[in-house]
Amino acid sequence: MNYWAHSLESADRARWQPLKDHLQAVADRARSFASEFGAEDAASIAGLCHDLGKYSLEFQSRLEDSRLHVDHSSAGAVVAAQRYGAVGRIIAYAVAGHHGGIPDGGDDVTEGTLLHRITRKDIPNFSAFAGEIELPAQPLRSRVSPQPNQAGFSAAFLVRMLFSCLVDADYLDTEQFLEPMKSSERGTSVSLSVLDSRLMECLRRKMVSAAPTHVNHKRAQVLEDCLTAAEHAPGLFTLTVPTGGGKTLSSLAFALKHALLHGLERVIYVIPFTSIIEQNAAVFREAVGEDAVLEHHSNVVSRNERLSHECTQRFDLAEENWDMPLVVTTNVQFFESLFSNKPSRCRKLHSIARSVVILDEAQMLPIELLDPCVAALNELVRNYRTSVVLCSATQPALGGRLPEGVQPREIAGDPSGLYTALRRVTVQNRGTITDRDVVAELLGHDQALCIVNTRRHARQLFELLGDRAGHYHLSAAMCPIHRTQRLHEIRARLKDGKPCRVVSTQLIEAGVDVDFPMVIRAIAGIDSIAQAAGRCNREGKLERGRVLVFTPACGEGMSHVWFRRTGAIGATILEQEADPLDLRSVERYFKDLYFYEGRRLDAHNIMQELELGAKSLSFPFRQIADRFRVIGDEMQGLVIPFDRDCGTLVAQVKAQGVSRGLARRLQPYTISVRPWDYGLLRDVGVLEEVEGVAVLRDMQLYDDSYGLSIARDKGKGDEVWIA
Repeated sequence: MNYWAHSLESADRARWQPLKDHLQAVADRARSFASEFGAEDAASIAGLCHDLGKYSLEFQSRLEDSRLHVDHSSAGAVVAAQRYGAVGRIIAYAVAGHHGGIPDGGDDVTEGTLLHRITRKDIPNFSAFAGEIELPAQPLRSRVSPQPNQAGFSAAFLVRMLFSCLVDADYLDTEQFLEPMKSSERGTSVSLSVLDSRLMECLRRKMVSAAPTHVNHKRAQVLEDCLTAAEHAPGLFTLTVPTGGGKTLSSLAFALKHALLHGLERVIYVIPFTSIIEQNAAVFREAVGEDAVLEHHSNVVSRNERLSHECTQRFDLAEENWDMPLVVTTNVQFFESLFSNKPSRCRKLHSIARSVVILDEAQMLPIELLDPCVAALNELVRNYRTSVVLCSATQPALGGRLPEGVQPREIAGDPSGLYTALRRVTVQNRGTITDRDVVAELLGHDQALCIVNTRRHARQLFELLGDRAGHYHLSAAMCPIHRTQRLHEIRARLKDGKPCRVVSTQLIEAGVDVDFPMVIRAIAGIDSIAQAAGRCNREGKLERGRVLVFTPACGEGMSHVWFRRTGAIGATILEQEADPLDLRSVERYFKDLYFYEGRRLDAHNIMQELELGAKSLSFPFRQIADRFRVIGDEMQGLVIPFDRDCGTLVAQVKAQGVSRGLARRLQPYTISVRPWDYGLLRDVGVLEEVEGVAVLRDMQLYDDSYGLSIARDKGKGDEVWIA
C-alpha cells in the first residue's frame, strides 16, 4: 500500500506527496536548523516521527474526506517517548505539539497534556511505518550545557528550539509541495557583507558632511569603539551611550561586522515601543536599503506603497521564520515568542541562534518578567551562539541577575567620559508643587515640555494651560496618525522658534525626536527622568538645558504601586546624588529598584516552576505561555475613523472582510482601551463591530485635543475620563 502525506485536488495519486518523502525532507531540514546548536540528531528524529500517525488507514481515508478527524500527532510522540528515554520526552513535546502547540507536562492525564497524548489507547494503528521509516537507535546528546541551578530552564528552552526547527521544517516542506510558486519567493537576496558595505558607505557620507563639532567627534569615537569591539568573541555586551551619541547606526555597525567576523547569520534589533520602531527601521532602510530590513510588529503598515509585489510577498513570508539578514522587532514579539508554545510564534526561534541581538533601550525589559527574560538572554549566549547587546543610555544593573561568572563586556571605550562630554542638561528637584505652579512654569517659557505619569493628569494640566495657538496635548488616547500630525506641528514650531508648550504622558519619552530648552517631569524613576532629559537640549544648542522634576501636590499617579515605588527611589537619588543622571546614580537606582521588587522580578514564578520540573522533564508550557505577557493588561483595539482614508479602509473591511494588509493599514487609526472601558462604550451603543473590528461610531466622543474622551460616572458625582 502507498502512504501519502498530502493530497492534491487531482485524483491522480501519482501527483500526491509520498509520506516517507515528507518525513525525510522534514527531518533533513530540521537537522540543518538544529545544527546551529548541536541538536541535529534529536531534530532529525522529531522530523521522522512527527507524522507517523499518517501511516494509519484512518488518516489515509481522511485525505479523501476532509470531514474526518484523525489525531496524527500523538503516534510519533509515543514512539519518541518509548524509544529514546529522556531525550525522547523532549522530542515528544515537539512532535505532539507541532499543530496545536507544545502541551503541558507533569503527571496530569487531562486531555491535551503530554502524558495523555503518549498514554492514550485510542490512537489508530500506525505500525505500517516500520516498513518505510528506519529510526536511529539513539540520538547523540545535544551540546546544550545547562547553567548551574537552571537545568529546568535550559531543558524547556531546548524543547522550544527543537519545536521551532520541526515546525518551520514542516511548514516549508508542505508549502513547497502544495504551493511551489509561493515557496519559490522565499529566501534572502542581500547578504550581510552587502549590508555592511552599504552601511559603511552611508556612515562615510555622514561623516564627510558632518560639521566638525564636539558632539560629532564623540559620535565618531562611538562608531570606532563599536567597530573595534566587533572583533571580540560572541557573548554578552553592553553599549552605554547617552542620547544623541549616535548609538543606533553605530550599534548596527558593530552587529554587522561582528556577525561577519564570527560566522553569525543575522541581526535582530529589538525595540520596546511600536511608537518608535518605524522611526528606527526607516533609519536602517536609508542606510542599508529597502530590500534588507524586515519590520515585524503589530504596527507594520502595508508595504505595497514603497515595495514591489514580489518584494512585499518575500517580506510577508519572512515574517513567519525571520529568514532575513536584518530584522527589526519589538520586546513583545521577541520575548513572548521565546516563552510561547504556539507553532506560529515559535517557528522563528531557531533563527535567533547564531545571530546578533541588539536590545535597544534595555532598561525597558519588563520588570515582572525580568528574571525569565535575563535567563533567556543568557541561554541564547551560552548555548545558541548568539551575541546579545544591551544598548542604553541608562543601563539596567543586571549584574546581580546574571549567573555567577557571567559579566557583560562594555563596547564603549569610556562610558563615564562619554556621558560627561555629551551632558546637555542640569536637573533640579522642585519637590511638591501644585498644578497651577506647573502651569506657571510652563507659561514662563516660550518653549517647554511637561511630562506626567497618567492621562488624567495630562488632561488636567492642559485644561489649566488653555487650548490656544502653540499649546499641545499628547496621550495614547489619540490615535497614532493624530499624534503624528501633532508632532509634525510641534517640531515645525520648535524649528521656527515659535511659542510651543506641550503637556504629554510618557509616550513622548519613547525615542520621539523633539528638542525643548525646558522639560518639566513629574517624579518618576531615574530611567524615566533620563528619557525626559533626552527631549531637552537634544541638539546641544544651549550650554545646558533645564530639567525640572516635581512631585504633584494633587497626588495624581502616586496611588499606583509602580509609580509610587519608582518615584520614591527616584526622589532619593535626586536628593542624595550630585548628578542623578550619571552612570553611578543610574546603577544605584536599578540596584535599589530590583532589591525592593524582590520576587516580583519573576511575578509568575516561571523560573521556579521550570526548575521543579527539571528531573522529570515536566514543564507547564501552555500555562507559562498564557502568563508571559510583556504588556500585562489585556487591552482591546478600537479604530478611530479619523479621516477619509480610514473610512475607505473600514468600507473595504465591510466588503472584503479583514485581511492581513487591511488590518495593518488600520493600525495608525487604532487606540488601545481597557476591557471595562471597551464594555462601557459598547453598552452605550457607540461602537460598531465590522467583521470583528471595533470602530467608534460617534466621533463626538473623540476630541481634537484629547483624543477619546468619554465621561464615566463613578456614582459619586465625579467623572473619570478615558483620555
